[in-house]
Amino acid sequence: MSQQPSLSQQEAFARIRLLRSPNIGPVSYRQLLRRYGNARDALDALPDMGKRGGRQYRPAPVSQIEDEVAATRKAGAKYLFHGTPDYPELLTQIESAPPILTYRGNLALASRPCVAIVGARNSSAAAVKLAREFSASLTQAGLVVVSGLARGIDGAAHQGALPTTIGVIASGIEIAYPPQHAQLQEQVASQGLLLAEQPPGTQPRGSHFPSRNRIIAGLAAGTLVVEAAPKSGSLITARLAGEAGREVMAIPGSPLDSRSQGCNQLIRDGAILVQSADDVVELLSGFDGVARSTFREPEPWAYIAEDSQAEDGLPEDEPARIDNLLTTAPVAVDELIRQSGQSAASVQLALLELEISGLLVRHAGSRVSRAA
Repeated sequence: MSQQPSLSQQEAFARIRLLRSPNIGPVSYRQLLRRYGNARDALDALPDMGKRGGRQYRPAPVSQIEDEVAATRKAGAKYLFHGTPDYPELLTQIESAPPILTYRGNLALASRPCVAIVGARNSSAAAVKLAREFSASLTQAGLVVVSGLARGIDGAAHQGALPTTIGVIASGIEIAYPPQHAQLQEQVASQGLLLAEQPPGTQPRGSHFPSRNRIIAGLAAGTLVVEAAPKSGSLITARLAGEAGREVMAIPGSPLDSRSQGCNQLIRDGAILVQSADDVVELLSGFDGVARSTFREPEPWAYIAEDSQAEDGLPEDEPARIDNLLTTAPVAVDELIRQSGQSAASVQLALLELEISGLLVRHAGSRVSRAA
């Protein structure tokens, strides 16, 4: 979507309603806006699209969105829409950028040079101290520290960086998680910047955390992992940073400590070894969009990216009938295009209508499957 100077109140409301409607995710949201030009026309088209997909469809009730907007205001928060000037440039560049965020605090922080600092929840005392000291030094050098307000390394990073810090949470903007970080979250919101993708009132769920992690990685020019066990959420953030072409950095640790194994593995796989805050500043001060770290993951770990082969415009003719090509096993969209003999745009439209009808599931790597 092209950048717009501002949104009318009606269009902003319609965009919130579109995103909150059943079976609408970032991919279908963007495809609908691209096809219809605005959210109001997209909402009007949804019932017919659902009918063509074989299901009766109703967008989110107006009253639900009115309640959400009221709750957002009550929390002292505001909305941030993808495609508007205040939306952070680096976050815009990731394929899975969230269409709508809510925020409290100083939004200008998100447009300054940022570094993400993440790590273990059950971190060692030494690692917590190191994270706090790194954060303080990095903010003194002009960087904004981004993290996820979790226990351990995240909390220490925010504490050391206040007020120059951004917290990204996996719940609604007014819900503190973990509860013991309620005071810290309020400090981040009142002194720094607090961001949430989930609507107000949403309790954190397991599936929300990888989504949160992609925002943390997307905001920053580089991600530093201080301490992490193998297969931890911090490594997901690092891999998402690598996928986005950002720097991936790690502090090495003893091979005898399981909490260091994740960092050591990252370094072995191409992450930059750092031992001081100066190392991070030196690496990021010259960041021009081309990462020096060679760490990459062949497929996204957490969040489906918009299919890179989708065409800018979608035709007005009837969608390709590809129902028979789909099973519950994920298949690449490109493969569906080849086997169906239809244009990429026709297949994308057919998939969109199936998704709106609740008959399609999107997976990482631009793959789709029939809903179970």
